[in-house]
Amino acid sequence: MNAGTWFALCGAVIVGVGLFGLIVNPEPLRKILAFNLVGSGVFLIFGVIARRGAAAGLGGDPVPQALIITAIVVAFAATAMAIALLLRLFEETGEATLDPSDSGTEKRDAS
Repeated sequence: MNAGTWFALCGAVIVGVGLFGLIVNPEPLRKILAFNLVGSGVFLIFGVIARRGAAAGLGGDPVPQALIITAIVVAFAATAMAIALLLRLFEETGEATLDPSDSGTEKRDAS
């Protein structure tokens, strides 16, 4: 196996672990982190695909690299916004959960 195959397999494993985390974990922060894992795995797989095209003699295309860099920046911004929303939810309700049966509405009604 060559390095490209190993990177592609690692990317697939990262995507799988991220999907497992999205399905299993009920906490929103862990879901955000799992979603970041899925994105990182996709970026790695996309980079491997772009590299294989260049290795096949098609010439180095800078477009896949630019797309990956842009996607990383967008993912970072989306993660920052999601965490800011989660912090705002925690400030408002006192809990960082999205479960309606666990929300702080009972606390607000009592006061």
